[in-house]
Amino acid sequence: MADYDFDVLVIGAGPGGYVAAIRAAQLGLKTGCVESRETLGGTCLNVGCIPSKAMLHASELYEEAASGKLGKLGIKAQVELDLDTMHGQRKDAVKGLTGGIEFLFKKNKIEWLKGHAAFTGKDTVQVGDRTVRAKNIVIATGSSVTPLPGVTIDQKVVVDSTGALELAKVPGHMVVIGGGVIGLELGSVWKRLGAKVTVVEFLDQILPGMDGEVRKEANKIFKKQGIEFKLATKVTGVTVSGDKATLTVEPAAGGAAETIEADAVLVSIGRKPNTDGLALDKAGLATNQRGQVEIDHDFRTSVPGIWAIGDVVPGPMLAHKAEDEGIAVAENIAGQTGIVNHDVIPSVVYTMPEIAGVGLTEEQAKERGEVKVGKFPMLANSRAKTNHEPDGFVKVVADAKTDRVLGVWIIASVAGTMIAQAAQAMEFGATSEDIAYTCHAHPTHSEALKEAAMAVTGKPIHI
Repeated sequence: MADYDFDVLVIGAGPGGYVAAIRAAQLGLKTGCVESRETLGGTCLNVGCIPSKAMLHASELYEEAASGKLGKLGIKAQVELDLDTMHGQRKDAVKGLTGGIEFLFKKNKIEWLKGHAAFTGKDTVQVGDRTVRAKNIVIATGSSVTPLPGVTIDQKVVVDSTGALELAKVPGHMVVIGGGVIGLELGSVWKRLGAKVTVVEFLDQILPGMDGEVRKEANKIFKKQGIEFKLATKVTGVTVSGDKATLTVEPAAGGAAETIEADAVLVSIGRKPNTDGLALDKAGLATNQRGQVEIDHDFRTSVPGIWAIGDVVPGPMLAHKAEDEGIAVAENIAGQTGIVNHDVIPSVVYTMPEIAGVGLTEEQAKERGEVKVGKFPMLANSRAKTNHEPDGFVKVVADAKTDRVLGVWIIASVAGTMIAQAAQAMEFGATSEDIAYTCHAHPTHSEALKEAAMAVTGKPIHI
């Protein structure tokens, strides 16, 4: 041990990195974690998942009151927007959670090395003016916003997801480039606070990778909410003059160009792995064509002693996937058996209603064999009806022969919470019958999952 400064050195303190560091320390390994931000928690806690949820929740409550929805429930209110306070509660949430991780680092005796890490060899990294040697190094550097060629993000008029959380006033017209999760979430925040929102998506449907029916239904719901969509459309240029932007767009298949004026442009076309500046070559590593670090089933890279997890490796760029990999990689380093079932990783879009899925889409499942599908509309769910939340449905995709659940897709106000049950059922290898014959509390949104499971064999009660 004398030769090494650490048993485990984690590069990056996002959801994957900080969890890996804590688990490694819990398992008795001397652990260090390199992080260049002023606070721990990575993109997710500082400028991603957490602050966006603070704005989503606040904007939902504002819209419910301002739109008169509360009036229908017998609650009369005069409402005004205090955007500064709304931003303040977002910052408070972030501060509390990032401070919590710092506390956990101290509690678990993890050393935080502040700065950027660059490999100088297979087991050494340079952090500032310090060279550190570690028996095991975990690359958990996460991802950053994919730039749109020819478009400069100034974080004033043309913003990325970080800038979109910080806007000092509600834009008159916001154009969102990209109809994926981040664009729809942040677009919906500003729509609810009073902006006109136009989403420009290169593909012919929003939410790539999700179940086809879910994508269509979501599009319908968002249109009803007043979001405008330009699908199968590409952005060919963005110019900024003063505090306004002009976008040039044209049909993806070719055709006449048109211009759109905007007060704010959100570029959200995806994320790319963070490997720049790591000097991977000095450790004997290279990235694949997508800029990712390749790993085996145990999260080992091609170089012994170097491991990688999270957004920097193949797979969905999701905080909870990184967290699970963080636990698993630490357990593997400690000689235990750390496993992540990558077939059962839920994904959630935190719009209103929420959209969630786990496992295979109906399209993917059909490519693999014969399936049975059960659907149940939220309109027929007593709790959703009582809460005036009629939009959406639950869909269960099962193998036609074995009845094993292959995928579950949900649009509902609490879809993100409901999907956990589906993921757990699939982790246990459940059949649709298993879910159908599990007693669900009444009245809850979750009963819709039970009914959809019953519908797989053609016998839901309430439709």
